[in-house]
Amino acid sequence: MAPDLTARPPSFARVSLAVMTSGREANLLGNIHGGEIMKLADSTAGAVAQRHSGGPAVTAAMDEMAFLEPVHVGDIVRTFAQVNWAGTSSMEIGVRVEAQPWNDPSTSSLHVASAYFVFVAIDAEGRSRAVPPLLPESPDEVRRMREAEIRRAHRLAKRQEIETGRRAAGA
Repeated sequence: MAPDLTARPPSFARVSLAVMTSGREANLLGNIHGGEIMKLADSTAGAVAQRHSGGPAVTAAMDEMAFLEPVHVGDIVRTFAQVNWAGTSSMEIGVRVEAQPWNDPSTSSLHVASAYFVFVAIDAEGRSRAVPPLLPESPDEVRRMREAEIRRAHRLAKRQEIETGRRAAGA
Protein backbone atom coordinates (compact mmCIF):
# COMPACT_ATOMS: atom_id res chain seq x y z
CA MET A 1 0.00 0.00 0.00
CA ALA A 2 1.43 3.37 -1.03
CA PRO A 3 1.79 6.01 1.68
CA ASP A 4 -0.67 8.90 1.70
CA LEU A 5 1.30 11.93 0.44
CA THR A 6 -1.65 14.33 0.43
CA ALA A 7 -0.57 17.80 1.62
CA ARG A 8 -1.39 18.33 5.27
CA PRO A 9 -1.82 21.50 7.34
CA PRO A 10 0.29 21.95 10.49
CA SER A 11 -2.86 21.45 12.57
CA PHE A 12 -3.07 17.82 11.34
CA ALA A 13 -0.09 16.72 13.44
CA ARG A 14 0.06 19.39 16.16
CA VAL A 15 0.83 17.94 19.61
CA SER A 16 0.99 19.21 23.19
CA LEU A 17 2.47 17.26 26.11
CA ALA A 18 2.64 18.11 29.79
CA VAL A 19 4.60 16.81 32.77
CA MET A 20 5.07 17.82 36.39
CA THR A 21 8.77 18.11 37.20
CA SER A 22 10.38 16.58 40.27
CA GLY A 23 13.67 16.71 42.12
CA ARG A 24 14.79 13.67 40.10
CA GLU A 25 15.30 15.97 37.07
CA ALA A 26 17.04 18.77 39.00
CA ASN A 27 20.58 19.96 38.26
CA LEU A 28 23.13 21.11 40.85
CA LEU A 29 21.47 24.53 41.02
CA GLY A 30 18.12 23.01 41.95
CA ASN A 31 16.50 23.83 38.59
CA ILE A 32 15.34 21.29 36.05
CA HIS A 33 18.27 20.11 33.95
CA GLY A 34 18.30 21.48 30.40
CA GLY A 35 18.75 17.97 29.06
CA GLU A 36 15.40 16.98 30.56
CA ILE A 37 13.73 19.89 28.76
CA MET A 38 15.49 18.88 25.54
CA LYS A 39 14.29 15.28 25.93
CA LEU A 40 10.68 16.39 26.43
CA ALA A 41 10.91 18.73 23.43
CA ASP A 42 12.41 15.93 21.28
CA SER A 43 9.66 13.51 22.34
CA THR A 44 6.98 16.04 21.46
CA ALA A 45 8.60 16.78 18.11
CA GLY A 46 8.88 13.05 17.42
CA ALA A 47 5.15 12.58 17.93
CA VAL A 48 4.47 15.42 15.48
CA ALA A 49 6.88 13.98 12.90
CA GLN A 50 5.29 10.53 13.19
CA ARG A 51 1.80 11.98 12.78
CA HIS A 52 2.68 14.19 9.81
CA SER A 53 4.69 11.55 7.97
CA GLY A 54 2.32 8.68 8.72
CA GLY A 55 5.02 6.41 10.12
CA PRO A 56 8.38 6.21 11.86
CA ALA A 57 10.62 9.28 11.89
CA VAL A 58 13.95 9.85 13.62
CA THR A 59 15.70 12.93 14.94
CA ALA A 60 18.32 14.02 12.41
CA ALA A 61 19.33 17.34 13.97
CA MET A 62 18.43 19.87 16.57
CA ASP A 63 18.89 23.11 14.72
CA GLU A 64 18.56 25.37 17.72
CA MET A 65 17.39 25.36 21.32
CA ALA A 66 17.12 28.55 23.32
CA PHE A 67 16.62 28.39 27.08
CA LEU A 68 14.87 31.59 28.12
CA GLU A 69 14.00 31.02 31.80
CA PRO A 70 14.78 28.36 34.40
CA VAL A 71 12.28 25.60 35.12
CA HIS A 72 11.79 24.83 38.81
CA VAL A 73 11.10 21.60 40.64
CA GLY A 74 7.33 21.17 40.81
CA ASP A 75 6.57 23.24 37.71
CA ILE A 76 4.07 21.91 35.21
CA VAL A 77 5.92 21.95 31.90
CA ARG A 78 3.95 22.01 28.66
CA THR A 79 5.33 21.56 25.17
CA PHE A 80 3.56 22.67 22.00
CA ALA A 81 4.87 21.44 18.65
CA GLN A 82 3.98 21.54 14.98
CA VAL A 83 5.53 20.97 11.57
CA ASN A 84 7.03 24.21 10.28
CA TRP A 85 8.40 22.84 6.99
CA ALA A 86 8.34 19.57 5.06
CA GLY A 87 10.70 18.53 2.28
CA THR A 88 11.08 15.26 0.40
CA SER A 89 11.80 13.08 3.44
CA SER A 90 12.62 15.55 6.20
CA MET A 91 10.58 17.90 8.34
CA GLU A 92 11.34 20.79 10.68
CA ILE A 93 9.33 20.65 13.88
CA GLY A 94 9.11 23.76 16.06
CA VAL A 95 8.63 23.27 19.80
CA ARG A 96 7.60 25.87 22.38
CA VAL A 97 8.10 25.02 26.06
CA GLU A 98 6.13 26.74 28.82
CA ALA A 99 6.18 26.30 32.60
CA GLN A 100 3.75 27.16 35.38
CA PRO A 101 4.02 26.56 39.13
CA TRP A 102 2.03 23.44 40.04
CA ASN A 103 0.35 25.05 43.02
CA ASP A 104 -0.70 28.41 41.55
CA PRO A 105 -3.10 28.26 38.59
CA SER A 106 -3.44 32.06 38.70
CA THR A 107 0.19 32.42 37.58
CA SER A 108 0.48 32.75 33.82
CA SER A 109 2.52 30.17 31.97
CA LEU A 110 6.02 31.38 31.20
CA HIS A 111 7.74 30.75 27.86
CA VAL A 112 10.92 28.98 29.02
CA ALA A 113 12.43 27.49 25.84
CA SER A 114 12.05 27.08 22.09
CA ALA A 115 13.63 24.54 19.76
CA TYR A 116 13.75 23.47 16.13
CA PHE A 117 14.24 19.79 15.34
CA VAL A 118 14.83 18.16 11.97
CA PHE A 119 13.30 14.70 11.58
CA VAL A 120 13.65 12.24 8.71
CA ALA A 121 10.89 9.76 7.95
CA ILE A 122 12.18 6.19 7.62
CA ASP A 123 10.86 2.93 6.23
CA ALA A 124 11.10 -0.55 7.78
CA GLU A 125 14.71 -0.90 6.61
CA GLY A 126 15.73 2.45 8.10
CA ARG A 127 15.98 4.25 4.75
CA SER A 128 14.44 7.66 4.21
CA ARG A 129 10.96 7.77 2.75
CA ALA A 130 8.74 10.48 1.29
CA VAL A 131 6.64 12.71 3.54
CA PRO A 132 3.49 14.67 2.67
CA PRO A 133 3.97 18.33 1.71
CA LEU A 134 2.99 20.98 4.24
CA LEU A 135 -0.05 23.12 3.53
CA PRO A 136 0.10 26.25 5.73
CA GLU A 137 -3.32 27.75 6.43
CA SER A 138 -2.59 31.00 8.25
CA PRO A 139 -0.18 33.92 7.94
CA ASP A 140 1.62 32.63 11.06
CA GLU A 141 2.09 29.20 9.48
CA VAL A 142 3.38 30.79 6.27
CA ARG A 143 5.85 32.84 8.36
CA ARG A 144 6.98 29.69 10.21
CA MET A 145 7.54 27.89 6.91
CA ARG A 146 9.55 30.80 5.48
CA GLU A 147 11.73 30.99 8.61
CA ALA A 148 12.24 27.20 8.52
CA GLU A 149 13.41 27.48 4.91
CA ILE A 150 15.95 30.10 6.03
CA ARG A 151 17.24 27.81 8.80
CA ARG A 152 17.48 24.93 6.29
CA ALA A 153 19.42 27.08 3.83
CA HIS A 154 21.83 28.05 6.63
CA ARG A 155 22.31 24.39 7.66
CA LEU A 156 23.05 23.38 4.08
CA ALA A 157 25.39 26.33 3.47
CA LYS A 158 27.28 25.62 6.70
CA ARG A 159 27.69 21.95 5.79
CA GLN A 160 28.91 22.89 2.28
CA GLU A 161 31.40 25.40 3.68
CA ILE A 162 32.77 22.85 6.15
CA GLU A 163 33.12 20.18 3.44
CA THR A 164 34.83 22.67 1.10
CA GLY A 165 37.29 23.61 3.86
CA ARG A 166 38.05 19.98 4.64
CA ARG A 167 38.68 19.16 0.98
CA ALA A 168 40.99 22.16 0.68
CA ALA A 169 42.88 21.05 3.81
CA GLY A 170 43.13 17.49 2.50
CA ALA A 171 41.17 16.10 5.44
